[in-house]
Amino acid sequence: MRWIWIDKFLEFHSGKSAVSLKNVTLAEEHLHDHFPGFPVMPECLMIEAMAQTAGILVGEARNFKEKVILAKIKKAVFFDYVRPGDTLKLYAEIESLAPEAASTVGKIMREDKVIANVDLMFSHIDRNLAGKQFPEENFVFTDMFRSLLYGMVADRAAGTAQPEAKQ
Repeated sequence: MRWIWIDKFLEFHSGKSAVSLKNVTLAEEHLHDHFPGFPVMPECLMIEAMAQTAGILVGEARNFKEKVILAKIKKAVFFDYVRPGDTLKLYAEIESLAPEAASTVGKIMREDKVIANVDLMFSHIDRNLAGKQFPEENFVFTDMFRSLLYGMVADRAAGTAQPEAKQ
């Protein structure tokens, strides 16, 4: 099972930046036990949401031809809790993009307040120098992940999406 931690893309600028949306609801099972009586979204899941936002941005920059995996959390600094009912915007920007890896910088915001700064590094494992073999199919960018981006493109075609997505 793959868990998707973002709901949709609001903006997508190919090879540059993306903005995604995450609505936090009490319907999410992990909030029932974290913490009883004061449910908050775990910080590790906010990092995962940023990894999905930035990872799709990095993968799309190379037309999803490579398997892109999270290699390192360069920085993750949190400033506030995230609770059910909050709507988060995740801003990701490509800092560097090379054949074997990519680096992104990002921030998570609730309205006009910065909740976290999350900077990540990704590896293009198809360019793995250790000689390891990986499956031919792209097990990272499944149809489920791609549908987030392509859904925005479809919305744009219908006139309901916001700025620029690569088609």
